Amino acid sequence: QVQVTESGGDLVQAGGSLRLSCTASRLTFGNYASGWFRQAPGKEREVVSCIDWSGGTSTYADSVKGRFTISRDDAKNTLYLQMNSLKPEDTAMYYCAVDTAYTACSHSWSVRAEFWGQGTQVTVSS
Repeated sequence: QVQVTESGGDLVQAGGSLRLSCTASRLTFGNYASGWFRQAPGKEREVVSCIDWSGGTSTYADSVKGRFTISRDDAKNTLYLQMNSLKPEDTAMYYCAVDTAYTACSHSWSVRAEFWGQGTQVTVSS
């Protein structure tokens, strides 16, 4: 059974940085599209970023462009989200997701997102 696990969430001041990590068992990130979602209390889930199977193409929500960077270490089978210049509105539970039906990032990928982790909390204080 595939297990996805996020880590790295924390309480940080506005303007600070965090790096989230995600590992998966029985699944190789480098074979599929994977990425990060977030959900704040009372708000809908939103796609933050996605990276394709090759690592050559990544997408970002407009709200995080220029501040967040998605990356992957295939040797460690680990997905990362580097978050800089954090804002209070970035406060949310962050989830890692991967889908074995997709190698490219797309709206369909974001809707299905086959395997999820339990999430890691990011709180940005003003």
